[in-house]
Parts: sequence; structure tokens; C-alpha cells
Amino acid sequence: MKGEADRALKYLVVIGDGMADFALDELGGKTPLQAARKPHMDRCAREGFCGQVVTVPPGFPPGSDVAGMSLFGYDPAECYTGRAPIEAYGMGVTMAESDIAFRCNLVYLDVRDSKVLMGDYCADHITTEEAKILVEDFGAATGSEEFQFFPGVSYRHIMRWKNGTSDMATTPPHDIIDKEVIDYLPKGTGAKEIIRLMSDSQMFLREHPVNRDRIGRGLLPANSIWLWGQGKKPHFPTFYEKYKAKGAVVAAVDLVKGIGALAGFSTPRVEGATGYMDTDYGAKARCALDLLTRYDIVYVHVEAPDEASHEGSLEEKIKAIESIDEKVVGYLLERMGEDVRLLVVTDHATPLSLRTHFACPVPFAIFEKGRSFGKGGTFDEKNGGRLFSGEQMITLFLRGLES
Repeated sequence: MKGEADRALKYLVVIGDGMADFALDELGGKTPLQAARKPHMDRCAREGFCGQVVTVPPGFPPGSDVAGMSLFGYDPAECYTGRAPIEAYGMGVTMAESDIAFRCNLVYLDVRDSKVLMGDYCADHITTEEAKILVEDFGAATGSEEFQFFPGVSYRHIMRWKNGTSDMATTPPHDIIDKEVIDYLPKGTGAKEIIRLMSDSQMFLREHPVNRDRIGRGLLPANSIWLWGQGKKPHFPTFYEKYKAKGAVVAAVDLVKGIGALAGFSTPRVEGATGYMDTDYGAKARCALDLLTRYDIVYVHVEAPDEASHEGSLEEKIKAIESIDEKVVGYLLERMGEDVRLLVVTDHATPLSLRTHFACPVPFAIFEKGRSFGKGGTFDEKNGGRLFSGEQMITLFLRGLES
């Protein structure tokens, strides 16, 4: 990749959330990425530059917050304050320096044999419309300026604690599916207040009309909130300040929008983008190409493989990977010119066997039309190549590799 100053390039980044996995017996020892039909990603790996990227530095939780920050070219050690404040920023929730934001899931707690288990981290993927009513009604019922609730998308919401504390240990609900929740309640300074809110929500939501209606339709009720991922207001240098490029991000989840917004990116809403397996892949790809006419770099994030992994569905994960390949990567490859450089990457592994995130190096491929590096290979966990940090990978992507 020589001679970068000789020509003006545009940049596209496709992030397939949670695509990386472990080898599975039911796939003959292959991972879902290896087993999926993905000719376009494989072309990028075969003709382009391949490597492995460490998106979760040692000592950090293996979530999409840390990994996503790395993929946007930021060092989590310098910028990370917690997951929830990033999502809050993506939702337009303002924070004072003394405020603490918490991620607020609507969950289903299942009582079995006198034990309370995390039955479903997303309350049967409750609709955004239903969730909005529950979150707003519970917020009004608490009647407190100290704790304020902000509805987001589906099960993902935000609670802001005025003059609060983040000095406690909390657990993501998707990490404790079918486990007894009493072992994973918040611990540390301020934990009593957070546990009280969660307990109050159970009393309030138990007989709420939205939940009665869901039960009547054979759906799981959202019978509790679960607070986690707390942190104070983050401060980022903008992407332009750091890399001299103006950008936009195409995403449905507030976490990724929040990283983009903190980086100074435009974060348009895309009709049909759901943050789930039913998302409109084509709408995201079309929006990305349109944005590329006005910006230097555009990120496209697809949550579907991660959601499939959390649900433990191999069929849906492979389907999601193949949809990203055909409807996003394939669409972009067909229509982009030789003045566009494409990066295909995943943020972290979400192994089906674990149903949660796992920190390990993950594959990436950088591709340009008309330029072949001819090293062969396919886009998967075994594609080899050098090991990069997120900052190193983005620097390579934008500024080129002398070879």
C-alpha cells in the first residue's frame, strides 16, 4: 500500500459483531466463520492484507464497548470509563461530570425450585414500543430526580444516577443466562441503592398491562430491570483530531452509535435497522454508500451474529454471517470504485458454547480493487498474519503499509 499521498481514498469498515467463535464438533471441527458461505469476505482475505487484531487489551472486559472503541482506533486504557456512558451518549442523554450512567436491561427472571434465575437477558427481545412504556412508567413511579430512566431500543436502556458512584462490581445479564442471580447482584459502594431499584422494578412490573398482554400472547414478560456497565462521562479526541478524517457510522445499537458520536461521527437512523437478526442488511449497505459521498470514512456495524450467539443458535449465526457477506460486503464490493479501501473485521469472539463474549485476537482483512497482495487464505480465525492493536490496525488502514 504505497503512495497514499498520491491519491485521495475513501474508507469503508464493516464490523460483523461477534462473528468469531470456537471450532464445533457439529461443523466437523470448523468454526461458524469457516463453515459459512462467504465468498466476498474470502475474496478480501485472499487478495487483500490479512491480520489479527487484539480488540480487548488485558485487564478489560470482553465487551463490544471495549472492542468497539479499539475498532474505532482508540486505546481503551486512555478513553474507557464504562459501557453505559457510551450508550447514553449515543442516545443523546446528557451527563454532568458527577453523574453515573448504568445500562438498564429489561430482563425475564425465572423462578425455579425456589431459585431466581436469569431466564432471558432481553425479555424475549421485547419490542421498542413495549419497552418504552415500561421504562417510562417505572421511571415515573420512582418519582426521583436522583435516578432517571431513558428508554432505548428493545431491551437496552439507560439509568442516570445524579451524583452517583461507579465503584462497584456489576455483571452483564447475558453472562449469567440460567444462573442464580443472587450470586451476581451488584457489590461495592452504592450497591444497596442499585439492588433496591432492581427489587422495586420487580414489584412494579409484575402486574403491568404490557406484561399481562405479553403473557397472554405466549411471550415472556419483562419482569425486572438489570443494572450494569456503569461509568462516568467519557472524553474522546474526535476521529478527525486523531486521524484527520471525517466520518459516519451506520448502526442500530446505541453503544456503537455512542462510540461514533464521541468520535465526532454522524450517526443517522436507518429505517429497518433493528440491532437484531431481522435487521435490514441492504438498507445499511445502501446508507453507507450514500454517506461515503459526503464523508471520508463510514463504519457499518451489524449486531446479528452476536445476538445469534447469545441465543445459542448455530443456524442463525451462520445465516447472519452469510447475510453480512452477501448483502453488505458483496453489495459494497460490487459498487465501490478503486478509490475506496474496505476493512472487514469482527469486534470479538462470541462463542456459541459460552453464549457470551470472549477475548482473543480476531481476524481482519483490508481490500482495494485493482490491488492484490496474493497471499491467499480465507476470512476466519485461522487467517494468520501479524498481530495488531486496534490503533495500529486503523493507522495501517488509513495511512497504508510500506512493503
